[in-house]
Amino acid sequence: MSDQLTDAILRYTERQSGESLFMTPIDTLAILRSDHPKPPIHRLSVPAICIVAQGAKWAKFGDKRFEYRAGEALVVGIEAPSFGRVVEASPGEPCLVLAIGLDLAIMRSVAEGLEAPPKPSSDICRGVFVTDFQGPLADCALRLVQLLDRPKAIAALYPIIMREMCYWLLTGPHGDDIARMSLANSPSDRVMSAMSHLRQRFSEPVRIEALAAIAQMSASAFHRQFKALTSLTPLQYQKQLRLLEARRLMMSEAVNVETAAFDVGYESPSQFSREYSRMFGMAPKRDARHRKAAFVFAEN
Repeated sequence: MSDQLTDAILRYTERQSGESLFMTPIDTLAILRSDHPKPPIHRLSVPAICIVAQGAKWAKFGDKRFEYRAGEALVVGIEAPSFGRVVEASPGEPCLVLAIGLDLAIMRSVAEGLEAPPKPSSDICRGVFVTDFQGPLADCALRLVQLLDRPKAIAALYPIIMREMCYWLLTGPHGDDIARMSLANSPSDRVMSAMSHLRQRFSEPVRIEALAAIAQMSASAFHRQFKALTSLTPLQYQKQLRLLEARRLMMSEAVNVETAAFDVGYESPSQFSREYSRMFGMAPKRDARHRKAAFVFAEN
């Protein structure tokens, strides 16, 4: 990874107040700077390119773990629960990561304008993968960071840089996977429509046949495509969505354990507690107290 990119990110973060994650004048660009390895974090990931300029991270989606370090990027083309952490960082060499939101509509527009545009395929594509981030892609990333010092130019130049980045991704070694995710009415696009339906109704019972109908495929084909994209089955995906939302309710809205369990679709508080403990490593009440205490400590 270019030393120029590392230096540009360091300069930008050193001028900011507060702690990482730093939001920027570009709505879809955030910067992570970590001076130390961090505990694992559960989150709902969205389509993005996470570029490591310095240090190293890993992320886990379902049963698949992805490690990526300086010169590499994690490409996420789906909205899915994930679990990850910073593993290589120090005050002298902090972990520096650019998280750039992926607009699949822009990706589709660029794909359709290629001399030999990719065509929908029945092949199963991956929703998450690691790729090298060198050459033209690194140049695009550098120009995005430099653009933060020229906010008046963002509206005019950001879309151009993003279109160029999409071009290099589509014509790179993982272009087929990216194209299959972004093309309208491809199998992956139809599965993502079903995923969106599931996210909007995650507190309701899952009916695989109904989701498969949205994706316009058989239940078995849908299940296979869903697992390929997310590394989770539809039921596992729903369960993790429910638990992430329950955790948010208890932390952000001070909802008690029983209310949170029922609000996200559990009928049995004991089952909720068992599955919550399995995912987060401690019982719901203890986890809520622990997270609130950590928040208060950080504020003081």
